[in-house]
Amino acid sequence: MKAISSMATRHVLADLLAAAVAAGLPAVEVESVGGVDAAARVADGEAFDLVFLADGALSRLASAGHVDASTVTPLALSQVAVAVPSSSAEPAERPEGAAFADAAELREALRDATRIGYSTGPSGTALVRMIDDWGLTGEIRDRLVQAQPGVPVAKSVAAGRVDLGFQQLSELVGQPGIRILGVMPKDCAIDTVFGGAVATASASPADAARVLAFLASTAAAAIMSRHSFGLPA
Repeated sequence: MKAISSMATRHVLADLLAAAVAAGLPAVEVESVGGVDAAARVADGEAFDLVFLADGALSRLASAGHVDASTVTPLALSQVAVAVPSSSAEPAERPEGAAFADAAELREALRDATRIGYSTGPSGTALVRMIDDWGLTGEIRDRLVQAQPGVPVAKSVAAGRVDLGFQQLSELVGQPGIRILGVMPKDCAIDTVFGGAVATASASPADAARVLAFLASTAAAAIMSRHSFGLPA
């Protein structure tokens, strides 16, 4: 079977689907690309059995009939974290707690940053909207640097192209050349729920649904945690 996903879930999906095969379920080959590109390809009718994207994208695809709405399943909760460059070549470790005490402190960090990196996915959209809501767009617009689709923000941080980077914690953990300050403060947290659905173009919808059910089972929870994802409420 074939699946498509955003880059944010590529590593956890690899381990989850390997566990599914070990449990006797069919193998799934996943192509991971930028979330916007993935949704566009599904909408254009490209044949996949499973689609793994942020909940908003899945909802739009379900409304348009590209995925089976009855199979849309929340799988993982992803928190946006903040990273800065580091001279260490060691993989970045998962921190405890928030990067800043509150939204006010984060706003000051944005004002002080020379270049601010963010992603093309839903977390990047939410960050830009929040900056606008805070009335900071005019002040820092020229310092915002959006990563290319499918390119982790961590690469821009490690290369020194940005000095403050925002992306899902799961995408930052394990990357060299960065230090993760923590997740965003509770009063301005950006959380994304990623899910899966059976594509209406699937040639094996029953098998795809069985695999999806496994990914949402308690057997998958430990794998989610190892990849710095939480479980949706």
